[in-house]
Amino acid sequence: MIPFDLAEPTSLSDAIKLLDPDDPTIRPVGGGTALMLMMKAGVFQPAKLVSLRKIEKQYSQVNASADGLTIGALTTLATLERSAEVAKAAPLITRTMLTLSNIRVRNVATVGGALAHGDPHMDLPPVMMALGATANIVGPDGERSLPLEDMLTGYYETALEKNELIATVHVPAQGTKKAHYAKVTTGSADDWPALGVAVVLDAEGQAIKSVRLVVSAATEKATRMSGAETILTDKTADDKTLAEAADAAADEADIIADVRGSASYKRELIRVYVRRAVRAALATNGAQ
Repeated sequence: MIPFDLAEPTSLSDAIKLLDPDDPTIRPVGGGTALMLMMKAGVFQPAKLVSLRKIEKQYSQVNASADGLTIGALTTLATLERSAEVAKAAPLITRTMLTLSNIRVRNVATVGGALAHGDPHMDLPPVMMALGATANIVGPDGERSLPLEDMLTGYYETALEKNELIATVHVPAQGTKKAHYAKVTTGSADDWPALGVAVVLDAEGQAIKSVRLVVSAATEKATRMSGAETILTDKTADDKTLAEAADAAADEADIIADVRGSASYKRELIRVYVRRAVRAALATNGAQ
């Protein structure tokens, strides 16, 4: 790696002041698990990194309330994994952590980084999107909130300005909703997925009242399958309905081919795993 400057501000506001929207060689860094790999590979050569590790502790904490979870952007994935509040309010996140990379990465990688990086292969964005999460974003012009489905705009692309940072992520209360995340890998269980399918639904028995269905890894960004959601809503999850929803998801997904599979292979994976994910969600005992 080439030499670079490292700034270590002690507040979120000071960190934002150090970011220059006109200078792409200045980047914020939380855990750095993805950024350091890019630097070692020569894909990115920064002039300055703005470390967020010393900013206010409130951005590294998880807080639960009646309306859901507020998760600081600097919260590590390992903290999510071990949080009693997360396990109670959104156990889907806890279960997902068990196959998200390895414990060494989870000890360092942060929630904000996993979302802001825009990598379609990451496991956390589709899960958070299915749960209806919203990012609270801070910049020099103030704060704004964006649903994750609006923040993730393309392949490694987000709606974040170059001088904006995710401060917190809000996951609304899930009540008695049921959920499942299906991850398909061509290697070990904690490998990068060829496909991720996250589903969160409100149902009585097999009768689905509402559903959020998100596909990732096979697509250029984590994406809600609106056509499949429409087919499933207010329907009984019988074989015919699930097959129609799976076909709709496969048809509307913007597939990308990569080393983990061809477009046709990934499209067929969607057909299979949308059905499996919905059935698995319906089979969960109690809330999620």
